[in-house]
Amino acid sequence: MIQSVFFIFVGSNQPNMYIKQLGITILACLVLIACQQKKIEPISVAGMTQGTYYAITYYDQEGRNFQTAIDSLLEAVDVSLSLWNDQSVLSRVNQGDTTVGLDPIFLSTFLISKEMSALTDGYFDFTIAPLVNAWGFHRQKKMELTQRQIDSIQDLVDYHKVRIERGKVVKDDPRMSFDFNAIAPGYTVDLMSQMFDSLNLQHFIIDIGGEITARNAKPDGEPWLVAIERPSHTKDEERSIDVVLELVNRSVATSGSYRNYFEKDGKRYSHAIDPKTGYPVEHNLLSVTVVADNAATADALATAFLVMGFEKAKKLLEDLPDVDAYFIFWKEDGSYEEIFTPDMYKLIKQ
Repeated sequence: MIQSVFFIFVGSNQPNMYIKQLGITILACLVLIACQQKKIEPISVAGMTQGTYYAITYYDQEGRNFQTAIDSLLEAVDVSLSLWNDQSVLSRVNQGDTTVGLDPIFLSTFLISKEMSALTDGYFDFTIAPLVNAWGFHRQKKMELTQRQIDSIQDLVDYHKVRIERGKVVKDDPRMSFDFNAIAPGYTVDLMSQMFDSLNLQHFIIDIGGEITARNAKPDGEPWLVAIERPSHTKDEERSIDVVLELVNRSVATSGSYRNYFEKDGKRYSHAIDPKTGYPVEHNLLSVTVVADNAATADALATAFLVMGFEKAKKLLEDLPDVDAYFIFWKEDGSYEEIFTPDMYKLIKQ
């Protein structure tokens, strides 16, 4: 952008020459300004990763296509953190392979997960994999669980019992295993954002399975719009929009129990497992949307809030001034109610 143009006139016996030069200069400036004001078209890429979708839109004056770089980063995350890839670093660690090298993606995710586990008093706990497996929310078939079995499995769930020493994972019990599904999509969004920053992209939005970061506004100054889903009565019900957020330089994540569950004997069991009880949560909190400064934090907190319930989440939010949340509950009459933190409500497009 041209901020100012200075013309210096020096005494001359040929004023017409300078007038002509001035005209040429003005014309050149007008052409340059017109070129700079040319509308930049958005570039969008989409696909599948981590068992879910990704959708990315960015603006680039050079019109570059970063599909290859995006695919490479997503592949690196899959090789590191995938529970569905038997040769991933995470799978090998869970299998007890003590020879596997820990790449930077795994190490960062592990350390961030430890921090979030401590912050949430263990309501987010990445060592929850044995319980998730036992309840049938991974590849393993659901077990017929007794209280005694749950108590035994719970002994394997405690983030205090794992650590990194000399570049290796150390477990107090070798049967312990990890599940990064509640933070990996958000962390991947943060990695992608860092890559885009390094490429000098100024305006973009990254969405991986509903974990989203928006960098700056759009080039025209308009905020990015993010739709939050209205909770459904059943997993197969058609999706609909509840509210739309205006997002600029923030990240958002949603965790809900209304799509991912199983039913047995007329009772619904949520995929959200409480590490402190060993059972799926049973409260009426259906969905939590969290806005934070980065997607990994928003992702982990959305899960933790859903598990701990509204009252504990409300108390924790008092110590998190840079975090906002939106809670949706079912009521006994089948309707639902919503509670927003004040700054979250300000983000809603009216």
